[in-house]
Amino acid sequence: MSPEVWSAEMVLGMFNSYQPACVLAAAVDWDIFSILADAPLSAQDLAHRLGLDSRPVAVLLDSLTAQHLLIKENTLYRLPAGIDDLLVESSPHNILPILRHQTNCLRRWVQLPQVLKTGSPAEHLPSVRGPAADQAAFIGAMHGINESAAPAIIAELGNWNFHHLLDIGGASGTWTIAFLQAAPAARATLFDLPEVIPLARRRLTQAALADRVNLVGGDFYRDALPTGADLVWLSAITHQNSRDQNRDLFAKICAAVPSAGRLLIRDIVMDNSRTQPVRGAMFAVNMLVATEGGGTYTFDEFKADLLAAGFTDITLLRRDNFMNSIISAVKP
Repeated sequence: MSPEVWSAEMVLGMFNSYQPACVLAAAVDWDIFSILADAPLSAQDLAHRLGLDSRPVAVLLDSLTAQHLLIKENTLYRLPAGIDDLLVESSPHNILPILRHQTNCLRRWVQLPQVLKTGSPAEHLPSVRGPAADQAAFIGAMHGINESAAPAIIAELGNWNFHHLLDIGGASGTWTIAFLQAAPAARATLFDLPEVIPLARRRLTQAALADRVNLVGGDFYRDALPTGADLVWLSAITHQNSRDQNRDLFAKICAAVPSAGRLLIRDIVMDNSRTQPVRGAMFAVNMLVATEGGGTYTFDEFKADLLAAGFTDITLLRRDNFMNSIISAVKP
């Protein structure tokens, strides 16, 4: 809710929120909480473990302590209750992939003034963990965000009575798993970049569903899509594309499915003002700094692009305040 009158304190309070985020970002990139889970350490001993200088490590640890993310007793730092469940690598409930992905986003967001000047996305700056770890964090973050939501949303959509699902850009298989659990007789094809396929195979094997899924490596911008599916799931893909790219992708999907095949798009759907939902308006900035032409789109824009690609019967099945709006389209 917007305040009736803004004050300097309000503006500065909002602006200064970057500081604790940056401190936590540094800690999770260096996996400090996982190390302290083994035993309390001094700043000097922790710096030695990490191969870092002890002075900046001590400053970081004191800042984490000031935010109650650590407890300092004399010269030793230890974890407070609950942090081990959230920020330690070995915990099955940890949110480290999400935080590391957000840290990667943060490196792009600070370049926003330059993006406005050049009209080009921000320079990609890998974390101290390296590009491969950054990609794994992104895939893990998408799983963490969607794992609990996916079954409920699919149940809400009802029974589409599909036989074969094509999950385009399916990452590690979170939505494929939920669809197949909801439709025990169905099969699926998961299509994503070749380097992502091993992550999908691992998660599908853990879910005891690997024998019902074809894993196909490829790039949907350049490669033909697998055929034979009567239901296509396009989840959180359209926002990374320009409208022209989406039209091309929709046309490619239309060509790959049989008559009466259905496409379900999960993504942000903006109102006509482009200011609501609020998280969608902010996510458009994320796409501005991260992609050449991506953004967030209105239902009318989705509908026009789907019609141009050959789809009909385009409906908004579910409206959400962020990424879980769902649009349905049918190939005539």
